[in-house]
Amino acid sequence: MHLLISFSVCLLLAVTAVAQKPHPCKSPPLMVGRASVMYPKGQLFIYERFSYDAWGQRIRVRAQGVDHDHPFHEDVLMLFRERVMYEISYRNHTCKKRALKVRFQPSEIPQNATLQAQVIIGSSSRPGQGLLVNNWIGDIPEQQAKYSMTFTEFGCLPITSLYHTDQTGWILSSFFDLVVGIEDPQEFIPPKFCDKTKPVDEGDEVVTDFFEALLKKDDH
Repeated sequence: MHLLISFSVCLLLAVTAVAQKPHPCKSPPLMVGRASVMYPKGQLFIYERFSYDAWGQRIRVRAQGVDHDHPFHEDVLMLFRERVMYEISYRNHTCKKRALKVRFQPSEIPQNATLQAQVIIGSSSRPGQGLLVNNWIGDIPEQQAKYSMTFTEFGCLPITSLYHTDQTGWILSSFFDLVVGIEDPQEFIPPKFCDKTKPVDEGDEVVTDFFEALLKKDDH
């Protein structure tokens, strides 16, 4: 699916878009794409390819990045219904399991979010030069967090996300090359060598924060 919406299509829908105030929306339940994540407090930068399944509450992330000038590679499978996260190494044919005690957060705009602005990224001068998006802001009191998210007006696809807590500082995520649907369902099945990994118990390491799960990795 092409993310850039031609200006000719936007023009046909401009009257509706202007006349009606944008409402919070949900992204397609199945997506694959790429993202970059900046985690300033820890001087961490990540470039990742992800697969997202809201129906099955599953996320697969293959990432590479730099942490305090040290490069790293990670392959993480998060199965929220099973409450387990796999850290996978195809090079060593090893798996590490962590208890995943955090609820699945779908890609969506919260119902209590406040619309900050509707803008065009790029230009509206010529067809294909701009993308109509909505920017939303809000707070998550139970996490003492605040956010700013930008999603496309048509299709409700994520563009950028800013998330802040006193512990993490600002986390900036940017999304691109999104495709609606799942290209390979095997992405959500642990490889065979993970069968030898011991079951997760209360004594194992626990991930209790969604962003910690996305950024969790061993020291390098």
